[in-house]
Parts: sequence; C-alpha cells; structure tokens
Amino acid sequence: MNAFLEKVKEAPKNLSSFYGDVKVELKKVTWPSRVEVYGTTIVVIVTVFFFGIYLFLIDILLKNVVNSVFEFFR
Repeated sequence: MNAFLEKVKEAPKNLSSFYGDVKVELKKVTWPSRVEVYGTTIVVIVTVFFFGIYLFLIDILLKNVVNSVFEFFR
C-alpha cells in the first residue's frame, strides 16, 4: 500500500517531467511546408476516389456473379 501512495505522491513530478520531454522532442520535429501538405493531401484524395470507384466496380461485378450462380441453381 505504501508503494502505491509513493507513486501517487510522485505523479505530479513525473507528469511535469513528461511534458518537459514532450516540449524538447517537439522542437526536434521537422514540420512539413504548406506546399508539401497540399501535395500529399491531393494524393490522398485522388487515391481515395480511385479505390472507392475500384471497390464499387468490384462490388457490382461480384454481386452479378453471385446472383447468376443463385439463378443457375434455382
């Protein structure tokens, strides 16, 4: 029980240390430029539309195949 109480007492100090470490690490980050963010956003949007259309067409194809199989065995 004493070990638990000691951990509870040290929590604010540990939290302060953690946030200090986070601040130091965030200063090391190389943030992307506006042009890089714009470019990668366009790539993501185009990729999502491409795969959305692709999966839509595959869904229609598989639906027709399954319906044909069911009709064949009817």
